[in-house]
Amino acid sequence: MTASDALLRRIEQDPPLAAALAWPGDFDIDRRGPLEDLVLPTGRPLHPIAGCGAGGTYFLCGERGAEDRPVLYADSEGQATLIGADLVEAITLIVVLPFWRDLAKGFAISELGSDLRADHPGFDTERDRLLHSLGLVSTPEEEAAARLLAVAARTAPDYVPRVPDDDYLPYELLFPSGPAERSRRLTSVPGDDL
Repeated sequence: MTASDALLRRIEQDPPLAAALAWPGDFDIDRRGPLEDLVLPTGRPLHPIAGCGAGGTYFLCGERGAEDRPVLYADSEGQATLIGADLVEAITLIVVLPFWRDLAKGFAISELGSDLRADHPGFDTERDRLLHSLGLVSTPEEEAAARLLAVAARTAPDYVPRVPDDDYLPYELLFPSGPAERSRRLTSVPGDDL
């Protein structure tokens, strides 16, 4: 059994762990049904493993038991991105940066982290407890975001999903892939360029 398979099984068999991932990380294993069937250009299978409240779906890519199984997130608006080289990396990201999708909108980590902690003062303690319970290593927010953007840059062309009907276009990338744009997204604050 791979590390990704073992971690998914552990989450599935431990309701308190599953609940802790559902909020604030919005990784809910009870929302596995994607809004539409998707395929990858390579033909690798997609296995839905969780969903989010906004209708997005997390998929493990590839055959069960394979070592190489990146995690793809496809939202309900036709955008998608890889968020981890495997489920361990993806879950670490979700726990450390539950607001990771807002990075795609140009918000700075510092701003998002401040807002989260203002609403949930116990976030850091809860995050550390969850990482420990999952057997995952804590990662600084900036490092987690850099890893996210690095893996997101590998989304195209092999992991850009589409609906298996010739009339549908491929999903758009949630994160742009240029290095300058990735760096700007980590540090910018919306409105700075106005």
